[in-house]
Amino acid sequence: MFGMSHETFLLLDAVVTVIGLIILITKFKFHPFIALTIAAAFLGLTSGMPAGTIIKAFQDGFGGVLGFVGIILALGTMLGKMMAESGGADQIAQTLIRAFGKDKVQWAMMFAAFLVGIPLFFEIGFVLLIPLVFIVARRTGVSIIKIGIPLLAGLSAVHGLVPPHPGPLLAIGIFGADIGKTILYGLIVALPTAIIAGPIFGTFIAKHIPGHPNQELVDQLARETNAAELPSFSITLITVLSPVFLMLLKTFADVALPDGNLFRVWMDMIGHPISALLLALLLSLYTFGYKQGIGSSQMLKWLDASLAPTAAIILIIGAGGGFKQMLVTSGVGDVIGHMAVSAQISPILLAWLVAAVIRIATGSATVATITGAGIVVPVVGMMPGVNRELLVLATGAGSLILSHVNDAGFWLVKQYFNMTVAETFKTWTAMETILSVVGLIFILLLSLVV
Repeated sequence: MFGMSHETFLLLDAVVTVIGLIILITKFKFHPFIALTIAAAFLGLTSGMPAGTIIKAFQDGFGGVLGFVGIILALGTMLGKMMAESGGADQIAQTLIRAFGKDKVQWAMMFAAFLVGIPLFFEIGFVLLIPLVFIVARRTGVSIIKIGIPLLAGLSAVHGLVPPHPGPLLAIGIFGADIGKTILYGLIVALPTAIIAGPIFGTFIAKHIPGHPNQELVDQLARETNAAELPSFSITLITVLSPVFLMLLKTFADVALPDGNLFRVWMDMIGHPISALLLALLLSLYTFGYKQGIGSSQMLKWLDASLAPTAAIILIIGAGGGFKQMLVTSGVGDVIGHMAVSAQISPILLAWLVAAVIRIATGSATVATITGAGIVVPVVGMMPGVNRELLVLATGAGSLILSHVNDAGFWLVKQYFNMTVAETFKTWTAMETILSVVGLIFILLLSLVV
């Protein structure tokens, strides 16, 4: 067509489609769900797919993703809500602050955010823990930036790199990675990355931008709780980390035990992400609910309220799955895969780079993960030995880079920390970029040994 080979036309078609997707989201302010649906339809039509095949491919991709991720999101959000409302997150933060002391309080905030952030969306974890930043800053006299940047780094690192967060989970489904290994590798990469971007960078940048919290927000949010009324630290930790433990135990059983072993068979069911999160949620109803004297009706209200904010995210993820399937069915994915193989580009670097470009353009880590994984997935079948779990992490790391004015998180941090746009770039944007680049370096180093 137009004097080009079929492969060249498909590649150009994909580039135009992705650019159009970015323009719809950034310039025309289309909701990502609508923009992804339009982009998928456009790619299907222009690539020459039959109309009936276009609809079926989109439906298959949409349903295939949500059949797994949608359930995980619902269960994970409910677990996070129980932890938040019961005060479990507050208990983790207070315990770590007491353990680390005033001089190393920034390390306590990073570890608190890292633990609390495992079952929570970034925005929920941020709103949940920001009062602690205000309280600790007031109690200790330490700069709000020195305390806040480590908290943001801890939350953001697990959000981009560690399941059951939606981005890594979605990439796991697309790449066909093992969730237990991804959690293990994700934790190995995320913790040192968060340390460098959090306490280390936060201590440095606080010398130049100490920050002045919004006094109205401090007065409204910085209420101090009685530790005696909160769930104990050990119970909170056991409840929150139980799904991670079960999924890791499943992976260990799969590696160490032969097929047909009774323990392995049961762990394959119990350690599945859906089962693990369901069991953790049931445990939380006791540890964060009944044990704290909270009635069934109140818990039901919390669980109902927790699901509303996830509706838009679930639709975006589903549409992203449809778009990914269109890339595969149209043949675009195969063309990109062959190009990557012939150019001898590292699949890990390619996954990071594609996700990073889309993140910078759209401001959405979720859109970057969905689209990036869909573009890179054909490489998996063409390069034997590619570590799928590290591809998941590379995509997640790329999706964190250079948060700026087109990202809602940029404005959220700016307002709560009472900074100018320039100060937000020097703190939040720099921290996110450090997370992304350092994360990639650790992933490449890990690829040498796994």
